[in-house]
Amino acid sequence: MKKAVILFNLGGPSDLDAVEPFLFNLFNDKNIITIPNPIRFFLAKLISKKRTPIAKDIYKQIGNKSPILEETIRQADALEKLLNNNSEGNIYKTFISMRYWHPFSYETVEKVKEYNPDEIILLPLYPQFSTTTSKSSLDDWYKIAKKHKLDTPTKDICGYHLDVDFITAHTETIQKYYDDVCGNGKTRILFSAHGLPEKIIKKGDPYQKQIEETAEAIVTKLSIENLDYVVCYQSRVGRLKWIGPSTDDEIKRAGQDSVQIIVVPIAFVSEHSETLVELDIEYKHLAHENGVKNYYRVPALGVNENFIKTLANVCRDVDNFKCNCY
Repeated sequence: MKKAVILFNLGGPSDLDAVEPFLFNLFNDKNIITIPNPIRFFLAKLISKKRTPIAKDIYKQIGNKSPILEETIRQADALEKLLNNNSEGNIYKTFISMRYWHPFSYETVEKVKEYNPDEIILLPLYPQFSTTTSKSSLDDWYKIAKKHKLDTPTKDICGYHLDVDFITAHTETIQKYYDDVCGNGKTRILFSAHGLPEKIIKKGDPYQKQIEETAEAIVTKLSIENLDYVVCYQSRVGRLKWIGPSTDDEIKRAGQDSVQIIVVPIAFVSEHSETLVELDIEYKHLAHENGVKNYYRVPALGVNENFIKTLANVCRDVDNFKCNCY
């Protein structure tokens, strides 16, 4: 069988001119701002215009664009190679669909139609399911596929936050850092994930629960006696109450407790502005301001061998990775 695997990711501006339209697409998503149109449209215009100067300053620090597309291409290439290195007889081809910037779903749908697969597998690069990420991408794909009359049998994956190889990928990377730095003093691990407004979680979104389950699975596998760790959330914007504790507050608390910290991006599998700027620059500066002697950040999983194995696992065994979240 010919199988098309669609990797979904957030996307990011390809240059500084793309920052404002990227932000507009983000805030105009009904899964992000849940108020109906036309109010959402005008609010997205207002927010994106206001935030563009700030966002441009962020992207200027990492080469005037987001690296997320190049990162996702590397992951797609590694996954395709691994999937086709098997004896099951299927032929896999990977495609990329970004939610808020090119390549959009409509661009990818046309490429998939040209490939004419026997089956399509939809694979969000979000290990933990959320309505704001996985569901948003899957909703968009199904809508566009229907519009373009792509009726190939399709299976979607909701998440893989407890997959054995996914946990191993994190554990081995963290262990290496921990072993290297634990001799420098008391160490605390901060499992940092992108935050969400509390109201989204209260509506039944499983994201926070799955983040915490991932962290617990990693800690169990690490088996470090009396490990000091905390799950926290970054990237808060707006006036709504967000889930906590916040990464900012936990960094300040680490300073008060005189511990060094290892920050683990537990929900990000690609490097982008929230890891390269927020974690590596802004939070590192905050740590030093608050007396944290040593600040370390574990890389996002990227093309980590065990992470790519995770993606291959779910593609080969899709039915066991479906959930009742979607």
